[in-house]
Amino acid sequence: MEIYIVRHGETLWNKDKRLQGRTDIELSDYGRKLATETGEALADTRIDHIFSSPLKRAYETATLIRGSRDIPITTDERLKELSFGHYEGDNFSELIRDDSLTFKYFFKQPQLYVPAEDAESLEELIERAGDFMKTVIEPMASDKENERVMIVAHGALNKAIMSYIKGHSTEYFWSGGLQQNCNVIIVDYNAEKKQYSIIDETRLFYQE
Repeated sequence: MEIYIVRHGETLWNKDKRLQGRTDIELSDYGRKLATETGEALADTRIDHIFSSPLKRAYETATLIRGSRDIPITTDERLKELSFGHYEGDNFSELIRDDSLTFKYFFKQPQLYVPAEDAESLEELIERAGDFMKTVIEPMASDKENERVMIVAHGALNKAIMSYIKGHSTEYFWSGGLQQNCNVIIVDYNAEKKQYSIIDETRLFYQE
């Protein structure tokens, strides 16, 4: 079974380099354009089920990719973005430059990142992403009717899924870099072998 792992379209907070986390930000017009073009490019690609984060930016991306097709969309709380606590809304470029914060390690040495007291750790994120894959996605692969499913979520959440798939420690959390908006990671899961294989981590279905 193929799995398409999609990051939501662009938001104004993405453009302004503000941490979104659990804050429920809508897509920008450009973000809707990316999602619509992705959907148009995938119009003839069979998708049996779409799973989405319940946050607006992901769910709207999922609906725009689905278009007029009769594909069920199921939301799951485990697909929400990493919580940054009270830092949400702050400019992450400024946080990275603040030597008093462990956020300076977030992208370059993620194993050293320590979340704020009201935030979530990368380890916790990987655990819930892995739980979703084990309890929802992997059992679906045993049904031959499921040829391809899609997951529409967020930058860090999707990296947590890939960390689970690759068996990575947090040191390699950002392996391959931050996923672009509406970039599609394509992996295959073999139910008999209980094994993942990565097909493409950088697929774009729209014109930049």
